[in-house]
Amino acid sequence: MSYYSQLSETSLKGEALSREDAKRVLSDASLDLLPLLQAAYEVRKTYWQNRVTVHIINNVQNGSCPEDCSYCAQSKNSEAPIDNYRMKPDEEILAEAERAYKNGAFRYCMVSSGRGPNKKRVEKIANLVREIKSRYPIEVCVSAGLLDAEGAEALKAAGLDRLNHNLNTSERIYPSVCTTHTFQDRLNTLKAASKAGIGLCSGMIVGMGETADDILDVAYKLRDLNTISIPINFLIPIEGNVLQDTAQLSPQYCLRILALFRLLNPKSEIRAAAGREGHLRSLEVLSLYAASSIFLDGYLNTKGNNTRKTLQMIKDAGFTIVSDDYPLEDLLKMAESTDTEFTLDANQETIMKGLKELRPVL
Repeated sequence: MSYYSQLSETSLKGEALSREDAKRVLSDASLDLLPLLQAAYEVRKTYWQNRVTVHIINNVQNGSCPEDCSYCAQSKNSEAPIDNYRMKPDEEILAEAERAYKNGAFRYCMVSSGRGPNKKRVEKIANLVREIKSRYPIEVCVSAGLLDAEGAEALKAAGLDRLNHNLNTSERIYPSVCTTHTFQDRLNTLKAASKAGIGLCSGMIVGMGETADDILDVAYKLRDLNTISIPINFLIPIEGNVLQDTAQLSPQYCLRILALFRLLNPKSEIRAAAGREGHLRSLEVLSLYAASSIFLDGYLNTKGNNTRKTLQMIKDAGFTIVSDDYPLEDLLKMAESTDTEFTLDANQETIMKGLKELRPVL
Protein backbone atom coordinates (compact mmCIF):
# COMPACT_ATOMS: atom_id res chain seq x y z
CA MET A 1 0.00 0.00 0.00
CA SER A 2 1.32 3.44 -0.93
CA TYR A 3 1.88 6.14 1.67
CA TYR A 4 -0.97 8.16 0.14
CA SER A 5 -3.36 5.21 0.47
CA GLN A 6 -2.32 4.81 4.08
CA LEU A 7 -3.34 8.41 4.73
CA SER A 8 -6.83 7.92 3.33
CA GLU A 9 -7.23 4.52 5.03
CA THR A 10 -6.30 5.97 8.42
CA SER A 11 -8.82 8.77 7.92
CA LEU A 12 -11.59 6.43 6.80
CA LYS A 13 -11.04 4.29 9.88
CA GLY A 14 -11.87 7.37 11.94
CA GLU A 15 -8.35 7.59 13.31
CA ALA A 16 -6.38 10.84 13.52
CA LEU A 17 -3.25 11.15 11.44
CA SER A 18 -0.11 11.29 13.53
CA ARG A 19 1.33 14.78 13.98
CA GLU A 20 4.29 13.70 11.87
CA ASP A 21 2.11 12.54 8.98
CA ALA A 22 -0.08 15.61 9.19
CA LYS A 23 2.92 17.90 9.01
CA ARG A 24 4.26 15.97 6.03
CA VAL A 25 0.99 16.62 4.18
CA LEU A 26 1.62 20.35 4.60
CA SER A 27 5.35 20.64 4.31
CA ASP A 28 7.05 17.62 2.72
CA ALA A 29 7.99 18.59 -0.84
CA SER A 30 8.69 14.94 -1.64
CA LEU A 31 4.96 14.22 -1.37
CA ASP A 32 3.37 15.10 -4.71
CA LEU A 33 0.26 17.27 -4.68
CA LEU A 34 -2.02 15.22 -6.95
CA PRO A 35 -1.67 11.95 -5.01
CA LEU A 36 -2.33 13.91 -1.80
CA LEU A 37 -5.49 15.35 -3.31
CA GLN A 38 -6.49 11.86 -4.44
CA ALA A 39 -6.05 10.58 -0.88
CA ALA A 40 -8.26 13.43 0.38
CA TYR A 41 -10.77 12.78 -2.40
CA GLU A 42 -11.15 9.12 -1.42
CA VAL A 43 -12.32 10.34 1.99
CA ARG A 44 -14.46 13.13 0.55
CA LYS A 45 -16.12 10.73 -1.90
CA THR A 46 -16.99 8.29 0.88
CA TYR A 47 -18.96 10.83 2.90
CA TRP A 48 -19.96 13.49 0.39
CA GLN A 49 -19.99 11.66 -2.95
CA ASN A 50 -19.80 14.19 -5.81
CA ARG A 51 -21.82 16.90 -4.04
CA VAL A 52 -20.72 20.51 -3.64
CA THR A 53 -22.80 22.55 -1.21
CA VAL A 54 -22.93 26.25 -2.04
CA HIS A 55 -23.52 28.83 0.69
CA ILE A 56 -24.23 32.54 0.80
CA ILE A 57 -23.60 34.84 3.78
CA ASN A 58 -26.58 36.91 4.94
CA ASN A 59 -25.61 39.93 7.06
CA VAL A 60 -28.29 41.16 9.46
CA GLN A 61 -25.89 43.71 11.02
CA ASN A 62 -22.66 45.12 9.59
CA GLY A 63 -19.77 47.21 10.93
CA SER A 64 -19.38 49.32 14.10
CA CYS A 65 -17.64 46.46 15.90
CA PRO A 66 -15.76 47.21 19.16
CA GLU A 67 -13.24 44.40 18.60
CA ASP A 68 -9.78 44.98 17.07
CA CYS A 69 -9.41 41.84 14.93
CA SER A 70 -6.72 43.04 12.52
CA TYR A 71 -7.93 40.91 9.59
CA CYS A 72 -11.52 42.20 9.63
CA ALA A 73 -13.01 45.14 7.73
CA GLN A 74 -15.57 45.59 10.53
CA SER A 75 -12.88 46.01 13.20
CA LYS A 76 -12.79 49.24 15.20
CA ASN A 77 -9.26 49.81 13.87
CA SER A 78 -10.11 49.22 10.21
CA GLU A 79 -10.41 52.11 7.78
CA ALA A 80 -11.94 49.96 5.06
CA PRO A 81 -14.89 51.68 3.35
CA ILE A 82 -17.82 49.44 4.31
CA ASP A 83 -21.53 50.00 4.85
CA ASN A 84 -22.37 50.29 8.54
CA TYR A 85 -25.89 49.43 9.65
CA ARG A 86 -27.55 48.30 12.85
CA MET A 87 -29.44 45.04 13.13
CA LYS A 88 -32.21 44.90 10.58
CA PRO A 89 -35.81 45.17 11.83
CA ASP A 90 -37.46 41.88 12.79
CA GLU A 91 -39.93 42.21 9.96
CA GLU A 92 -37.14 42.40 7.38
CA ILE A 93 -35.30 39.40 8.84
CA LEU A 94 -38.50 37.36 8.97
CA ALA A 95 -39.31 38.37 5.40
CA GLU A 96 -35.88 37.14 4.30
CA ALA A 97 -36.48 33.85 6.12
CA GLU A 98 -39.85 33.52 4.40
CA ARG A 99 -38.33 34.15 1.00
CA ALA A 100 -35.63 31.58 1.66
CA TYR A 101 -38.17 28.97 2.75
CA LYS A 102 -40.57 29.56 -0.12
CA ASN A 103 -37.71 29.30 -2.59
CA GLY A 104 -36.58 25.95 -1.17
CA ALA A 105 -33.81 26.84 1.28
CA PHE A 106 -32.81 24.22 3.84
CA ARG A 107 -30.94 26.55 6.23
CA TYR A 108 -31.35 30.25 6.92
CA CYS A 109 -28.19 31.93 8.27
CA MET A 110 -28.06 35.19 10.23
CA VAL A 111 -24.71 36.96 10.72
CA SER A 112 -24.20 40.03 12.91
CA SER A 113 -21.11 42.02 13.87
CA GLY A 114 -20.02 42.83 17.42
CA ARG A 115 -18.20 41.27 20.37
CA GLY A 116 -21.17 39.13 21.25
CA PRO A 117 -24.82 39.44 22.22
CA ASN A 118 -25.80 40.68 25.68
CA LYS A 119 -28.75 39.10 27.46
CA LYS A 120 -31.23 41.39 25.73
CA ARG A 121 -29.76 40.67 22.29
CA VAL A 122 -29.72 36.92 22.99
CA GLU A 123 -33.41 37.17 23.81
CA LYS A 124 -34.04 39.05 20.56
CA ILE A 125 -32.14 36.48 18.49
CA ALA A 126 -33.88 33.63 20.34
CA ASN A 127 -37.28 35.17 19.58
CA LEU A 128 -36.33 35.46 15.91
CA VAL A 129 -35.16 31.85 15.81
CA ARG A 130 -38.31 30.69 17.59
CA GLU A 131 -40.55 32.68 15.25
CA ILE A 132 -38.79 31.44 12.12
CA LYS A 133 -38.94 27.83 13.31
CA SER A 134 -42.63 28.15 14.21
CA ARG A 135 -43.48 29.46 10.75
CA TYR A 136 -41.28 27.32 8.53
CA PRO A 137 -39.70 23.83 8.67
CA ILE A 138 -36.24 25.25 8.08
CA GLU A 139 -32.89 25.03 9.89
CA VAL A 140 -31.45 28.23 11.39
CA CYS A 141 -27.78 29.17 11.81
CA VAL A 142 -26.47 32.19 13.74
CA SER A 143 -23.08 33.90 13.82
CA ALA A 144 -23.11 36.57 16.53
CA GLY A 145 -19.74 36.58 18.31
CA LEU A 146 -18.86 35.40 21.81
CA LEU A 147 -21.53 33.46 23.66
CA ASP A 148 -21.69 32.06 27.19
CA ALA A 149 -23.41 28.89 28.42
CA GLU A 150 -26.61 30.72 29.38
CA GLY A 151 -26.85 32.33 25.95
CA ALA A 152 -26.15 29.05 24.17
CA GLU A 153 -28.81 27.24 26.17
CA ALA A 154 -31.34 29.99 25.43
CA LEU A 155 -30.66 29.79 21.69
CA LYS A 156 -30.84 26.00 21.74
CA ALA A 157 -34.16 26.16 23.60
CA ALA A 158 -35.41 28.50 20.87
CA GLY A 159 -34.54 25.87 18.26
CA LEU A 160 -31.16 27.04 16.92
CA ASP A 161 -29.58 24.31 14.80
CA ARG A 162 -26.06 25.62 14.18
CA LEU A 163 -23.67 28.27 15.53
CA ASN A 164 -20.82 29.72 13.48
CA HIS A 165 -17.81 30.97 15.43
CA ASN A 166 -14.39 30.64 13.82
CA LEU A 167 -11.24 29.93 15.82
CA ASN A 168 -9.45 31.82 13.00
CA THR A 169 -5.92 30.86 14.06
CA SER A 170 -3.95 29.05 16.74
CA GLU A 171 -3.76 29.99 20.40
CA ARG A 172 -0.05 30.82 19.94
CA ILE A 173 -0.57 33.45 17.28
CA TYR A 174 -3.95 34.81 18.38
CA PRO A 175 -2.62 37.72 20.52
CA SER A 176 -0.84 39.10 17.45
CA VAL A 177 -4.09 39.43 15.48
CA CYS A 178 -6.54 40.44 18.23
CA THR A 179 -6.20 41.93 21.73
CA THR A 180 -9.81 42.66 22.73
CA HIS A 181 -10.63 38.99 23.27
CA THR A 182 -8.65 35.77 23.47
CA PHE A 183 -8.43 32.42 21.76
CA GLN A 184 -9.82 30.89 24.94
CA ASP A 185 -12.86 33.19 24.68
CA ARG A 186 -13.57 31.74 21.24
CA LEU A 187 -12.97 28.21 22.40
CA ASN A 188 -15.31 28.74 25.37
CA THR A 189 -18.04 29.89 22.97
CA LEU A 190 -17.72 26.71 20.92
CA LYS A 191 -17.71 24.53 24.01
CA ALA A 192 -20.80 26.27 25.37
CA ALA A 193 -22.64 25.75 22.09
CA SER A 194 -21.57 22.13 21.86
CA LYS A 195 -22.62 21.43 25.46
CA ALA A 196 -26.02 22.96 24.69
CA GLY A 197 -26.41 20.60 21.74
CA ILE A 198 -25.93 23.15 18.95
CA GLY A 199 -24.05 22.02 15.83
CA LEU A 200 -20.69 23.74 15.37
CA CYS A 201 -19.42 25.62 12.34
CA SER A 202 -15.86 26.85 12.90
CA GLY A 203 -12.76 27.30 10.77
CA MET A 204 -9.66 29.39 10.30
CA ILE A 205 -8.06 32.16 8.27
CA VAL A 206 -4.77 31.18 6.64
CA GLY A 207 -2.14 33.78 5.77
CA MET A 208 -1.75 35.72 9.02
CA GLY A 209 1.82 34.70 9.77
CA GLU A 210 1.07 31.25 11.10
CA THR A 211 3.41 28.28 10.78
CA ALA A 212 2.53 24.77 9.69
CA ASP A 213 2.31 23.82 13.36
CA ASP A 214 -0.26 26.57 13.96
CA ILE A 215 -2.41 25.17 11.15
CA LEU A 216 -2.10 21.69 12.64
CA ASP A 217 -3.14 23.02 16.06
CA VAL A 218 -6.38 24.41 14.62
CA ALA A 219 -7.10 21.30 12.55
CA TYR A 220 -6.68 18.97 15.55
CA LYS A 221 -8.66 21.27 17.83
CA LEU A 222 -11.62 21.35 15.42
CA ARG A 223 -11.46 17.57 15.21
CA ASP A 224 -11.56 17.33 19.03
CA LEU A 225 -14.64 19.58 19.04
CA ASN A 226 -16.46 17.36 16.49
CA THR A 227 -16.96 20.40 14.28
CA ILE A 228 -19.47 19.54 11.54
CA SER A 229 -18.72 22.48 9.23
CA ILE A 230 -15.20 23.90 8.72
CA PRO A 231 -14.67 26.97 6.49
CA ILE A 232 -11.04 27.49 5.44
CA ASN A 233 -10.47 31.15 4.58
CA PHE A 234 -7.37 32.59 2.90
CA LEU A 235 -6.68 36.13 4.05
CA ILE A 236 -7.95 38.81 1.69
CA PRO A 237 -5.73 41.95 1.87
CA ILE A 238 -8.50 44.53 2.25
CA GLU A 239 -7.27 48.13 1.94
CA GLY A 240 -7.79 49.92 5.23
CA ASN A 241 -7.34 46.87 7.44
CA VAL A 242 -4.50 46.73 9.97
CA LEU A 243 -3.46 43.37 8.52
CA GLN A 244 -3.14 43.79 4.75
CA ASP A 245 0.10 42.04 3.81
CA THR A 246 -0.70 38.38 3.45
CA ALA A 247 1.88 35.65 3.82
CA GLN A 248 3.06 34.10 0.58
CA LEU A 249 0.47 31.40 0.03
CA SER A 250 1.09 29.37 -3.08
CA PRO A 251 -1.88 27.61 -4.71
CA GLN A 252 -0.26 24.26 -3.96
CA TYR A 253 0.15 25.08 -0.26
CA CYS A 254 -3.50 26.16 -0.03
CA LEU A 255 -4.55 22.85 -1.55
CA ARG A 256 -2.37 20.95 0.91
CA ILE A 257 -4.16 22.75 3.73
CA LEU A 258 -7.56 21.72 2.40
CA ALA A 259 -6.34 18.12 2.00
CA LEU A 260 -5.07 18.13 5.58
CA PHE A 261 -8.38 19.35 7.01
CA ARG A 262 -10.25 16.72 5.00
CA LEU A 263 -8.00 13.90 6.20
CA LEU A 264 -8.23 15.02 9.83
CA ASN A 265 -11.97 15.77 9.72
CA PRO A 266 -13.31 13.13 7.30
CA LYS A 267 -17.05 13.56 7.90
CA SER A 268 -17.03 17.36 8.23
CA GLU A 269 -18.19 19.77 5.57
CA ILE A 270 -14.85 21.33 4.57
CA ARG A 271 -15.45 24.67 2.84
CA ALA A 272 -13.07 26.43 0.46
CA ALA A 273 -14.12 29.84 1.70
CA ALA A 274 -13.03 33.48 1.43
CA GLY A 275 -9.98 34.28 -0.64
CA ARG A 276 -9.88 31.02 -2.56
CA GLU A 277 -10.04 32.82 -5.90
CA GLY A 278 -7.03 35.04 -5.27
CA HIS A 279 -4.79 32.48 -3.60
CA LEU A 280 -5.67 29.32 -5.53
CA ARG A 281 -5.82 31.17 -8.84
CA SER A 282 -5.79 28.76 -11.79
CA LEU A 283 -5.87 25.75 -9.42
CA GLU A 284 -9.13 26.79 -7.75
CA VAL A 285 -11.10 23.89 -9.23
CA LEU A 286 -8.78 21.38 -7.52
CA SER A 287 -10.07 22.58 -4.15
CA LEU A 288 -13.26 20.62 -4.84
CA TYR A 289 -11.39 17.34 -4.53
CA ALA A 290 -10.81 18.00 -0.84
CA ALA A 291 -13.56 20.49 0.01
CA SER A 292 -17.24 19.62 -0.26
CA SER A 293 -18.50 23.18 0.03
CA ILE A 294 -17.80 26.71 -1.19
CA PHE A 295 -19.19 30.19 -0.71
CA LEU A 296 -21.07 31.76 -3.57
CA ASP A 297 -21.13 35.43 -4.53
CA GLY A 298 -18.81 37.01 -1.97
CA TYR A 299 -17.83 37.23 1.69
CA LEU A 300 -19.47 39.80 3.99
CA ASN A 301 -17.62 42.91 2.76
CA THR A 302 -15.71 41.62 -0.27
CA LYS A 303 -16.65 40.19 -3.62
CA GLY A 304 -15.79 36.73 -4.89
CA ASN A 305 -16.00 35.27 -8.38
CA ASN A 306 -19.22 35.94 -10.18
CA THR A 307 -21.92 33.32 -9.77
CA ARG A 308 -21.78 32.11 -13.35
CA LYS A 309 -18.06 31.39 -13.19
CA THR A 310 -18.36 29.51 -9.90
CA LEU A 311 -21.28 27.35 -10.97
CA GLN A 312 -19.64 26.61 -14.31
CA MET A 313 -16.45 25.54 -12.52
CA ILE A 314 -18.39 23.08 -10.36
CA LYS A 315 -20.27 21.68 -13.33
CA ASP A 316 -17.15 21.34 -15.50
CA ALA A 317 -15.43 19.33 -12.76
CA GLY A 318 -18.29 16.83 -12.78
CA PHE A 319 -19.80 17.66 -9.40
CA THR A 320 -23.46 18.01 -8.38
CA ILE A 321 -24.53 21.37 -6.97
CA VAL A 322 -26.45 21.36 -3.70
CA SER A 323 -27.68 24.42 -1.82
CA ASP A 324 -28.34 24.39 1.90
CA ASP A 325 -29.11 28.08 2.25
CA TYR A 326 -29.41 29.57 -1.23
CA PRO A 327 -32.92 30.03 -2.64
CA LEU A 328 -33.73 27.17 -4.98
CA GLU A 329 -35.52 29.49 -7.38
CA ASP A 330 -32.40 31.63 -7.71
CA LEU A 331 -30.22 28.58 -8.28
CA LEU A 332 -32.48 27.47 -11.09
CA LYS A 333 -32.24 30.92 -12.65
CA MET A 334 -28.46 30.74 -12.35
CA ALA A 335 -28.50 27.36 -14.01
CA GLU A 336 -30.50 28.74 -16.92
CA SER A 337 -28.19 31.73 -17.27
CA THR A 338 -25.08 29.56 -17.35
CA ASP A 339 -26.38 26.78 -19.59
CA THR A 340 -25.29 24.54 -16.73
CA GLU A 341 -26.88 21.16 -16.16
CA PHE A 342 -27.32 20.29 -12.56
CA THR A 343 -29.16 17.81 -10.42
CA LEU A 344 -30.23 18.46 -6.88
CA ASP A 345 -29.19 15.97 -4.27
CA ALA A 346 -31.56 13.05 -3.72
CA ASN A 347 -31.54 13.70 0.03
CA GLN A 348 -33.15 17.11 -0.51
CA GLU A 349 -36.70 15.81 -0.84
CA THR A 350 -37.87 18.08 1.96
CA ILE A 351 -36.19 21.03 0.28
CA MET A 352 -37.68 20.38 -3.12
CA LYS A 353 -41.21 19.98 -1.74
CA GLY A 354 -42.86 18.31 -4.67
CA LEU A 355 -40.18 19.18 -7.20
CA LYS A 356 -38.59 15.75 -6.96
CA GLU A 357 -39.92 14.78 -10.34
CA LEU A 358 -37.91 17.60 -11.93
CA ARG A 359 -34.59 15.82 -11.32
CA PRO A 360 -32.50 16.26 -13.40
CA VAL A 361 -33.57 19.89 -13.32
CA LEU A 362 -32.44 20.86 -16.81
